[in-house]
Amino acid sequence: MENQAAVASSLNNGVLTIALNRPRANAFNLEMILAAQKAFRDAARDTQTRVVVLIGNETAFSAGQDIGEIQKVQGSDISIRKHLLETYNPLILQIRRLEKPVIAAINGVAAGAGLGIALACDLRIAAENARFVVGFGGIGLAPDSGVSLFLPALIGLGRAAEFTFSNQPILAEQAHQWGLVNKLCPAQELQQQAAAWAAQLALGPAKTMGLAKRAFNKAVYPNLEDVLDYEGYIQDIASKTAEHVEGVQAFLEKRPANFK
Repeated sequence: MENQAAVASSLNNGVLTIALNRPRANAFNLEMILAAQKAFRDAARDTQTRVVVLIGNETAFSAGQDIGEIQKVQGSDISIRKHLLETYNPLILQIRRLEKPVIAAINGVAAGAGLGIALACDLRIAAENARFVVGFGGIGLAPDSGVSLFLPALIGLGRAAEFTFSNQPILAEQAHQWGLVNKLCPAQELQQQAAAWAAQLALGPAKTMGLAKRAFNKAVYPNLEDVLDYEGYIQDIASKTAEHVEGVQAFLEKRPANFK
């Protein structure tokens, strides 16, 4: 959208809406990631913010990392781990450490790092057309952005492995049945229903909800920071393989990858 920021924030009655709105399915480039980090920093500092809603535009929640940026650094000595340490890892940790409820409102695709960001949120409401794609395998990479921890925790290791290896989408209804999302709604009602849910939460005991989130982190994700760091080491290995080169090339050429 012309003259419009890729990440925009608006506060209404204690509900901060962080909207992703970048052409090409909200694929993250460095500018967009840093803008999202700033939005969550501001949310943590702002005493008026009681609940956060993270939502994509009408096209998608987020297709993950912009593949064009990956292509630019392919074959170089740039470390994906270093990139993750500066971009997605801090964002994931910000979402989990924010002692306020965070609702992901998901329409269209949530893939790759976009999936990790959605799963890092406390609650998820999805449009009936939403689909969840691990995505990394399609370009010859392993999961990062916390997907290797969040996805098995939410749907079980067997299912997580199946959809990571096959790269097939988890459709909204299945995601709801498995507990990957809390609520479903028609696509045209997503923003309205997410806002209504957030407004209801904003009337609740904000401090104790934050403490409950801290307890959940301790009980379920105590090793999150270590997992994010290890994903970076794994991704550095994957990024040097011929499979990664072929996966990116196939994606850009809009053809099936030939992993041999």
